[in-house]
Amino acid sequence: MMKICLITVAVLVFMSGSVASQNQSQSIHNGISNSADAGYEITVLATNISNYGGFGEWSFSALYENENESILFDTGFHEDTVLHNAKVLQKDISKVEKVVLSHFHADHTGGLIKLRKTYRNENSEAFSEAYVAKGFFNQRYTPEGLKVGPAGFEDALAFKNVAEKEGITFIVIENHLEVAKGLFATGPVERVVEKYNGPIGLFISNNGKKEADIIRDDQSLGMVTQKGWVMMSGCGHSGIINTAKKLQSIKKMPVYGAIGGFHLFKASDDVINKTGLWLKDNGMTKFMGGHCTGIHATNTIAEIIGIDRNDLSHTAVGSVLTNDLEIIRSSVE
Repeated sequence: MMKICLITVAVLVFMSGSVASQNQSQSIHNGISNSADAGYEITVLATNISNYGGFGEWSFSALYENENESILFDTGFHEDTVLHNAKVLQKDISKVEKVVLSHFHADHTGGLIKLRKTYRNENSEAFSEAYVAKGFFNQRYTPEGLKVGPAGFEDALAFKNVAEKEGITFIVIENHLEVAKGLFATGPVERVVEKYNGPIGLFISNNGKKEADIIRDDQSLGMVTQKGWVMMSGCGHSGIINTAKKLQSIKKMPVYGAIGGFHLFKASDDVINKTGLWLKDNGMTKFMGGHCTGIHATNTIAEIIGIDRNDLSHTAVGSVLTNDLEIIRSSVE
């Protein structure tokens, strides 16, 4: 298996259209559901920053927990990262049966097979369901024609076959799906505002023609709360605004919080400012920008919105969003 090296040129293109108005924001706030949320606590298990024995790497993973269920979002880059960090944080991940994968990149899929192998004897259903968006198994190629697939595999279907032999079932999402109470995987996200947000250099074959890969399989996870959506992205290659719009099409609520990677670390100030204004108009109150978001982008968006210091985090291994939506920072923050 080969490790993936991508050309890390950030491309974020805004398509035509105006930033949401304050009237839109008000109508969204008035549409908050009265239904109770499921009360998940979220703990970051993999991202760039760590200390006290944790492994920090260019990747992402987070654990959702409530009284009834434990769900993992993304699985880190190195196959041992999530395993190690969960032990350091004293998190029992043997109970995890469902995994939501944000997209095919190895820094989000690298740990899946090892996690399944490690815990299946303790729990036969551990890490047995993997939710992916349509296009996840599309074969990617370098300009030289070399194959690039998930989790360090060169061939995408080889990864699928190995995972299935280990007892993992892939659920391919074409629209959106409630994977657990109050947790919605977006499936593919329509590129309405941002056209693409991410690295360039890979290609897919479309009806026999080479086409630039803009990671159509990128998806996020939305958590329903009494205060609105809490959105989690692995890299946000579909764009944070597009993703928020997809969640609001599922349930008309403000986007109260965002956690994870949003690939703004190389975005222009103009793009960051437009993003911040849109998020402000649509209810953003808490921001935990980790992985590929970038500290400058996170701070700038927080300043535009006026996010309080207690509601802002740069998201290290061990950072927590409690079930009452309070941020507990990892000590390294």
